[in-house]
Amino acid sequence: MEKIQLKNINKQMKRKDILQNINLDIHGSLGLLGPNGAGKTTLMKIITTLIQPDSGTIQSENLNWENTKEVRKNIGYLPQHFSMYKNITVRECLNHLGNLKGISMHNRSKDILTTAENVNLIDVLDTKIKNLSGGMLRRVGIAQAILGNPKLLIVDEPTVGLDIEERVRFRRLLRKLGRDRHIIISTHIVEDIETTCDSICILKDGKVLQTGSKSDLLDLVRGKVVEDMVDLNDTYLESLRLISTREAGNQYKIRYFSDSVNQNNIVEPALEDAYLYLMKEEDTNDRR
Repeated sequence: MEKIQLKNINKQMKRKDILQNINLDIHGSLGLLGPNGAGKTTLMKIITTLIQPDSGTIQSENLNWENTKEVRKNIGYLPQHFSMYKNITVRECLNHLGNLKGISMHNRSKDILTTAENVNLIDVLDTKIKNLSGGMLRRVGIAQAILGNPKLLIVDEPTVGLDIEERVRFRRLLRKLGRDRHIIISTHIVEDIETTCDSICILKDGKVLQTGSKSDLLDLVRGKVVEDMVDLNDTYLESLRLISTREAGNQYKIRYFSDSVNQNNIVEPALEDAYLYLMKEEDTNDRR
């Protein structure tokens, strides 16, 4: 599938700007990162044609977004809260949803088996939904989204409610699925996209703050992240642009932003540092 281009997308709800002049290229795996209320879910609903923008266009060489029926055939969507009838089996669930997608009965059984194998559900196809773990239920959600082999997969808050081990497994699965299709992952959890996405778009208050690769974002804060050990009763902490603090005996190990070129304790930044830096900069600009 060719690159998808979003041009000047705007959306208001109840006279509030939800999305403001969004310009974005989607190619490969894209992470939409931002706090709750940033506009991520609204943007994904526009891309999936569930709602229409007030203005702006979505363009792709092989798809016309004005033809919503054709677009929906090429999109798989896993919402944040995926649920299904508790007393049916995984196979029955996928068969029902495959039917709703218009997959013929002749192709459906084979597609279900192939999909179940891709997301490691083969062993639970005849297990009832109510007996699945949270991680397995998310896998069913992904399975229904990729039935029919859509060219674009959209996943909203993929690891919410999962334990640490299930989060790691699910991120690995998303990376695998993004190898042969476009994939958009929307989240407020930095780790969800750090090892999953080729490019990242950071949203806040309906506006794009930054787009680029992980390396591009790290370059924004390289040379600005400092780690120090300080006493627990140090009062100057309030004057720092803190990233994190952690107790270490009778001291704190602190991580903070500094523009001083004379710092001796500059460390290699993480993606979370870049994200927090952009959030703090935007807050500062808003107060001016």
